[in-house]
Amino acid sequence: MLGALTEKLQGVGRSLMGKRKLSEKNISDAVREVRLALLEADVNYGVTKTFIKSVKEKVLGDEVLKAVSPGQQFIKIVHDELVALMGTNEPELKLTKKPAIILMCGLQGAGKTTQTAKLGRLLRKEGKVKRPLLVACDLQRPAAVDQLKALGKKAELEVFAIEGEKDPLKVAKAALKHAAKEQNDCLIFDTAGRLHVDEALMTELTKLKKLVQPDEVLFVANATTGQDAVKSAAEFHEKVGISGNILTMLDGSARAGAAISILEVTQRPLKFEGHGERLEDLRPFNPTSMADRILGMGDTINLVRQAEEHIDEEQAKQLEEKIRKATFTYEDYLNQMSMVKKMGSLKNLLGMLPGMSGFKDLDLADAEFAKIEAIILSMTVKERREDCELIMGRRKRIARGSGTKLDDVNRLVKSFKQAKQFFKKMPNMKRMEKMMMGGSL
Repeated sequence: MLGALTEKLQGVGRSLMGKRKLSEKNISDAVREVRLALLEADVNYGVTKTFIKSVKEKVLGDEVLKAVSPGQQFIKIVHDELVALMGTNEPELKLTKKPAIILMCGLQGAGKTTQTAKLGRLLRKEGKVKRPLLVACDLQRPAAVDQLKALGKKAELEVFAIEGEKDPLKVAKAALKHAAKEQNDCLIFDTAGRLHVDEALMTELTKLKKLVQPDEVLFVANATTGQDAVKSAAEFHEKVGISGNILTMLDGSARAGAAISILEVTQRPLKFEGHGERLEDLRPFNPTSMADRILGMGDTINLVRQAEEHIDEEQAKQLEEKIRKATFTYEDYLNQMSMVKKMGSLKNLLGMLPGMSGFKDLDLADAEFAKIEAIILSMTVKERREDCELIMGRRKRIARGSGTKLDDVNRLVKSFKQAKQFFKKMPNMKRMEKMMMGGSL
């Protein structure tokens, strides 16, 4: 997801890992590389300067210079400082009123309408609200109301709109009355996109905020615009007063600068991140998760979340046990295929596992699922359970039976062997995990 930034920071870590002792020159070189990586990822210059100063102060302390593994300690400090910069704790919505009121705002094209539906679905799924109401107050963009209705129908959420109405204040007043009558416990207002310099539209947004008295005003920004997103959030906060931010398209953005900088610049937390196009592709923003991803350490926080959503606790424990012991088989893969499909693409799922980003052969497109399923179904029970070696004769038979090529079968076998070799080395990963949690090496 974070492309060049992750690669460069991993490179810094690798350059230090083998050293028993760090010199001031080693540290200066490493810190300089971190600074350049952050600036190239479009992190705010002032934020980068403050971050680097804090990292350097801690790295030059006795804690690192006298550490048994100074390279690992350096990476831990960078990780901890990233977490601190992005807010330390996972921020929560403060929905105090009955009904709770959320006002969405931002630039045109940032994805407010889509995020409105995603947020309503997420809050209901998490049990924070029972009957959310999406309110169509974007009356500037053609078809915005129809889009919200379509998304609401897909998410099974109620949408309030007034056909032909041009005044969002009138729609908002009517929605409040409707919610009181129908006992909706949360209203999420979708508003028109606007520039902060558009005085008429900003005045309209200010009036709307005064009318509905929201618990939360969430600024929706597109992560691919980098520091422009952060600057716009700061300008909206100055004019309207926002309580938090939502970054969309974080799944495809190499410009992590917005996620890293937005709290420091706006003094308002990043509360949610969009990581895909599906309605379920919105999740609470977690600073530790983002720091893990930036440093290429996987994303076990969100992996656990997705697993909990789609499989029960007992299944999760069994699968985890097999993975940790590297005893999973082709049969296990077949049994878990439907679960994986529900959790998202295999590429994204593997990307959440620590260290798996380097396994290019496991970067399989969703279209490959059917091919893999056919290959495994063409195996005998013994072959699926790996009770026998898949010699060339067996592989050729499997290829013929599945309607695939021998290369396809060989690639799958190679991928499984690579995965098992990786998980057999998991004790080393556990040591890193223990260190990241504050334990000793």
